[in-house]
Amino acid sequence: MRQIPIAKPLIGDEEINAVVEVLKSGMLAYGDIVKAFEKEFAEYLGAKHGVATCNGTTALDVALKALKIKEGDEVITTPFTFIASANSILFQGAKPVFADIDPKTFNLDPNDVLEKINNKTRAILVVHLYGQPADIKVFKEIAEDYKLYLIEDCAQAHGAEFEGQKVGTFGDIAAFSFYPTKNMTTGEGGMIVTNDDELARRARLLINHGQTKKYYHEELGYNLRMTNIAATIGRVQLKKLDGWNAKRIENAKLLTEGISKIKGLTPPYVDPRVKHVFHQYVIRVEDDFPLNRDELAEKFRERGIGTGIHYPMPIHWQPLYQKLGYPKDCCPNAIEASKEVLSLPVHPAVSGEDIAYIIQTLKELSS
Repeated sequence: MRQIPIAKPLIGDEEINAVVEVLKSGMLAYGDIVKAFEKEFAEYLGAKHGVATCNGTTALDVALKALKIKEGDEVITTPFTFIASANSILFQGAKPVFADIDPKTFNLDPNDVLEKINNKTRAILVVHLYGQPADIKVFKEIAEDYKLYLIEDCAQAHGAEFEGQKVGTFGDIAAFSFYPTKNMTTGEGGMIVTNDDELARRARLLINHGQTKKYYHEELGYNLRMTNIAATIGRVQLKKLDGWNAKRIENAKLLTEGISKIKGLTPPYVDPRVKHVFHQYVIRVEDDFPLNRDELAEKFRERGIGTGIHYPMPIHWQPLYQKLGYPKDCCPNAIEASKEVLSLPVHPAVSGEDIAYIIQTLKELSS
């Protein structure tokens, strides 16, 4: 039986050979290779500074710490994403305030964000979900009008663009993840990106024990550095990113052509102003499809097709956030999406034959 995984990290001889060279050098921890990766990644985006960290969650955490978000502050964000986005706000002792999503793009709704701003609001944390940029220019205008920080969570959006400009360069600071299932990987890793010299300086202090020079510690910091081993993988993968994204976009186009003809399934909407890089290809399984979302996922599993649910529960429904007293009835669009979304394989290892098999399976299950 054909097997099509929902995700597949692509590691080739070039990455393996690069890691071997680092291992042979004996320079395994943070060093010149990390610095080179930071520079190359920032240049790829068109940003001034890149600060590499050990994972995407620490990149978010340090980004907020660099902004000096603190207890008593509020940060508006989406409830429909991976929990790290909101938890990074809790790490500061601040309060995540959830605004609803646009049901077409699944991204944060600017109109609902405006409703949630008050005198405690310090920042807006925008997530470019599934690889589709949020309406980032509107968020930039809102942030400027209300004198708020704008934070971009780009964990799923490497190389994505809004009107020709890469995400991660619109806000005050941004965070990327290099987890193995992302559009590019370092095994584990993250990157803070900013055009602000002071924010970059603070981020570098925070990831390295607050050191300005060896054994001279200016403030309380952490050991969140990336290793040369991870960075050398990242440098190779960065060179391949645009090609891989092009393959994801082509796969998404083929999937949409087939799925658009099947009643009860809604393929992803793509904002015409953006370059959507399809970290995930997410359909809605509507009420008029013969199977519900979970039943469809099980039928796919039986046929060797991997799926994912991103995400089965909005963050404010999570037990942690219920303990914190968040009402369950806010953000109805996010709640509805959590019941209907299903991610299908779209990664570069998915072949044309795989896509034909997925579409034919859906046609059979729809009748």
